[in-house]
Amino acid sequence: VQLGYDIAKRYNEPSQVLNAIVSHHEDEEPNCIESLLVKAADTLSAARPGARREMVQSYIKRLEALEKIAESFKGVEKCYAIQAGREIRVAVLPDQISDSQASFLARDIAKRIESERTYPGEILVTVIRETRHTATAR
Repeated sequence: VQLGYDIAKRYNEPSQVLNAIVSHHEDEEPNCIESLLVKAADTLSAARPGARREMVQSYIKRLEALEKIAESFKGVEKCYAIQAGREIRVAVLPDQISDSQASFLARDIAKRIESERTYPGEILVTVIRETRHTATAR
């Protein structure tokens, strides 16, 4: 906070900016609307999963646990937990999983997540089955 304040002061930032820098962590009282807005934005940002360092390890473990559940199913090639764990994308091997099986697989993964994990809100499970066929015209 102090370093940011010193740099802003050196470059002649307005008093509202200086106050927003020092007041958003309650070092000083906010004295303008900009300071209150910065403080509110900082509070909202800090509430995001994984936003603070002390939460990073538990955040990573939660994402890895979601990926591990999906990877335990037959035919899964790779999966990625994204959107702070609110969505998991599962790539399957097209020679092992048909289109209709992909639909059932998405449902089965979602059910297993529901039974094995606790989480706020919803987790969207997307199964991706892709085949590519190419030819070259000369």
